Amino acid sequence: MSKAFTIFGGTGDLTFRKLLPALYNGSISGAESEDYQIIIIGRREYTTEQYCALAREWVQKFARLPYSDRAFGRFASRIAYYRMDFSDPAAYQGLNDYFSARGIEEFIFYLAVAPRFFGLIAESLASVSGASRGKVILEKPFGETLEAAKDLNRRLETIFSPDQIYRIDHYLGKEMVRNIETIRFSNPIFTNLWDARFIESVQISALEDVGVESRGGYYDEAGAMKDMVQNHLFQILSIVAMERPSDYIGSDMHAEQLKVLHALRPVGQEPIKDTLVLGQYEGYRQEKLVDAHSQTDTYAALRLFIDNDRWRGAPFYIRTGKKLGEREMNVVVTFRRPRPDVAHNVLVIRIQPTEGVYLQFNIQKPGDTTDITQAKMDFCQSCLLENRINTPEAYERLIGACIRGEHFWFSQWDQIETGWEYVEQLRTAYREAGLPLVSYLAGSSGPAQADRLLERFGHAWFNT
Repeated sequence: MSKAFTIFGGTGDLTFRKLLPALYNGSISGAESEDYQIIIIGRREYTTEQYCALAREWVQKFARLPYSDRAFGRFASRIAYYRMDFSDPAAYQGLNDYFSARGIEEFIFYLAVAPRFFGLIAESLASVSGASRGKVILEKPFGETLEAAKDLNRRLETIFSPDQIYRIDHYLGKEMVRNIETIRFSNPIFTNLWDARFIESVQISALEDVGVESRGGYYDEAGAMKDMVQNHLFQILSIVAMERPSDYIGSDMHAEQLKVLHALRPVGQEPIKDTLVLGQYEGYRQEKLVDAHSQTDTYAALRLFIDNDRWRGAPFYIRTGKKLGEREMNVVVTFRRPRPDVAHNVLVIRIQPTEGVYLQFNIQKPGDTTDITQAKMDFCQSCLLENRINTPEAYERLIGACIRGEHFWFSQWDQIETGWEYVEQLRTAYREAGLPLVSYLAGSSGPAQADRLLERFGHAWFNT
């Protein structure tokens, strides 16, 4: 019985930059993906040989593991290019015949296409014998609104059962996101202090120094809240705040994450001006494919509370934005002061571009004095070449997890639905309150209003 890893959208940027390099890495490392034929579906008139010549350039540039002609030749021998218009349901009978001729009976479908095609492709795959027993991997966004997301989920589940659907969130494949639970639960110095009695606040930042680049058409329909907050950052929030799951690789972890999202303080209990700031960088409306009068948010800052016994009273601050002065993603845990005259202890989990852990704590100043100063310990995991080479990249790791049938690092529908509902309530409250979409300079740290949001409550965004 032959197996196929089929990529819809095989000539797109995601496939060339991420998926093919990930599959190549898996081929070199002997991962499970080597058992699969790789079927590339696209509309362009390529032969398999022409496609592989293109793929070679991208693999050379973006693969984690060393490139060699021999290794690539072995990898490319598994690739076949199939030209079709995947938006035409009638074309799927031909695809069925193609799979049958190659003896393929076990399927993984990767939908590396715009979200508007997800439902159509899934329903059209009903024409492919055995497809409904396979797995399907989806890229976010999982719909453009809550209602669209619900409709998409319904259409997917008419063909695939819930445990066959893998909603990929590549942030969940990042090394230090996966390390959050280890840091929390394997170190008593943190485990025993991980609640609002000892933690004053938590910050989650995802900052980008680039603008929308070639993604203006998509981004102008999404914005920072939909593109980052309701999926990536809510996932990280739930991992930081969840109770210890009984099983880190099963459904219990998802259940604990979902409890966190359900415990978010309802929108309206806090003034929306004390909860949310939305901004847009100057020059955004001149970007390619962006509406000249766009009201899309390219920056969001939030102040949230989790109303459960562990976290009641400790604010969680989230910020994300484009065209900022730096690129970084981290989680900052600020512990309460033992007394007013000493600095906070601070734990920083650095997710990207640097991976590692930073700890700031108090120590007596050297010499004949009782003065207290701050000591800083900085572990850079990604600074070591050996670690970089031996650490699978996010897509590589998540493709392998799908092949093995592991769901625990994929977004689940109930989490997505809960996040959508909360974000839409926030956006509605912001609009109804008449709050502005504030402007900020490209290359700055973001809108001043986001700084003042924290300053009003005695806090500030942390910078190392």
